[in-house]
Amino acid sequence: MKQRSNGFLAIWAMRIIFYLLVSSVGIIVLDILWKGLPSISLSFLLDSPRRSGAEGGIFPAIVGTVYLVTGAIAAALPLGIASAVYLSEYAKQGLFTRWVRFAIITLAGVPSVVFGLFGLGLFVIFLKFGASVLAGSLTLACMILPTIIVASEEALQAVPRELREASLALGATRWQTIWRSVLPYSVSGIMTGSILGIGRAAGETAPILLTAAAFFLPNLPQSPFDQVMALPYHLYILATQHPEAAKVRGMQYGTALVLLVLVLGINMAAILLRGRFRKKYRW
Repeated sequence: MKQRSNGFLAIWAMRIIFYLLVSSVGIIVLDILWKGLPSISLSFLLDSPRRSGAEGGIFPAIVGTVYLVTGAIAAALPLGIASAVYLSEYAKQGLFTRWVRFAIITLAGVPSVVFGLFGLGLFVIFLKFGASVLAGSLTLACMILPTIIVASEEALQAVPRELREASLALGATRWQTIWRSVLPYSVSGIMTGSILGIGRAAGETAPILLTAAAFFLPNLPQSPFDQVMALPYHLYILATQHPEAAKVRGMQYGTALVLLVLVLGINMAAILLRGRFRKKYRW
């Protein structure tokens, strides 16, 4: 009887915590919608900023955010999947691989500003990329790489061992087994890690603050070595550093709403893609 009572209390405690979290997120989203929607217009979305961002639109910041996220995923996803395949399928399991996994998990929890300082030292100063789209994308790629590796390795390990053994028994090589039998059935889990990485890369300010972002650029970048505007940094400046912060309050909420919709849209596209792979490859 006592155990049933304790279980009942635990379930209700978790339910209350869940409702509080959902309610808090819902209040924040509704507040952004309520105060940001009046600022949304075609001119706001398609025009360049004027008067140091006090007027005009945020089109360069939208494009810059897409550039940075696309570059980060393009760099991190192949490297993350390759690392996960090696750790899961090729590496000899022992003390060394356990330490490598521990290091990867530790890196996943490192604050983003540390990755920003790392990118500043390596890509901006040492490799002399300067503050640019390339340096910012590679810094974001380093930041999301541990998350992709962990999620990809877990997805690979979830594929039944019997599937590998059957493929090898039919005469396939190990690489053919991985490419044709293991990866297709683990792609939905790999996409989950990618979705988490996309959300984090799109919303971070500290890494791009030190490696890529500029507050006011009326034109789009012409090469990977140009600086770029980005929605998180633009929002940060409008909210904390702009001399007319009270006057641009509507632009702050409008920028936050666009960033929220952009991240949600990218995540939804990735989720739909994951769903297609999940329906196609089932075991």
